[in-house]
Amino acid sequence: MNKIVIVRGGGDIATGTIQKLYRVGFKLLILETAQPTCIRTTVSCAQAIYDSSLQIEDMIIKKVNKLEEIYETWNKGQIPIIVDEKGLYIEKLKPYVVVDGILAKKNLGTSRDMAPITIGLGPGFVAGEDVDLVIETKRGHNLARLIFSGPAAANTGRPGEIQGYSQERILRAPESGPIQLVAAIGDFVEKDQTLAYVNGKEVKAGLRGMVRGLIQEGSLVFKGMKIGDVDPRRDKNNLYTISDKARAIGGGVLEGILILENKLEKQEG
Repeated sequence: MNKIVIVRGGGDIATGTIQKLYRVGFKLLILETAQPTCIRTTVSCAQAIYDSSLQIEDMIIKKVNKLEEIYETWNKGQIPIIVDEKGLYIEKLKPYVVVDGILAKKNLGTSRDMAPITIGLGPGFVAGEDVDLVIETKRGHNLARLIFSGPAAANTGRPGEIQGYSQERILRAPESGPIQLVAAIGDFVEKDQTLAYVNGKEVKAGLRGMVRGLIQEGSLVFKGMKIGDVDPRRDKNNLYTISDKARAIGGGVLEGILILENKLEKQEG
């Protein structure tokens, strides 16, 4: 399977899709911003923008800067990631599939004319209009459901529950400015413990648990922005493995590609 799939966005949810497609043999290219704001950096391909290279489970993700380096990385069996917010490499490589995994809750420019198959993750896309397929990203009965007509469920703004905790898990910036971290992913923390500062204002843990996610040190954040999360389960194995949600969505993307490929073949035949 030498078909190229370009994934826009390399956060933790998109990483589940990237792994699924990588494992079955697609050639993956990830497009990211120059300063990704992912939280679960230990399981987000986007972190390679900062670290140059990164291993997540069975994948090695390598930052590249030009077309030749993309092909070199593919030849090594690795996954290239490049800074390309506008999707210029979509036109250069003419992929078979484009997956928008930015999860911005709105469409930042993905359209059906970008590839034979286009897929959007979560709210912000309308299947049959701006993409061929939408994958539901909301936890619950419909998680990873394939939507061939219409949008995903609207964003509620309420995080999923873990052991009864929802909003308490999330760390948000108290104001706008650069963030200074005083905790690290994997730290065990107590409720009300200070984990970071933004312009001198404290960011405190909302519960006792383990820091599962923190935005990159020095990132410019805005007031109310999600900058981290605390997991009440305190299980360090969870830090380095792709989540159940991300894996489920990845499976939905793979299923969707196969269904749409089937349709294309019937139309051509």
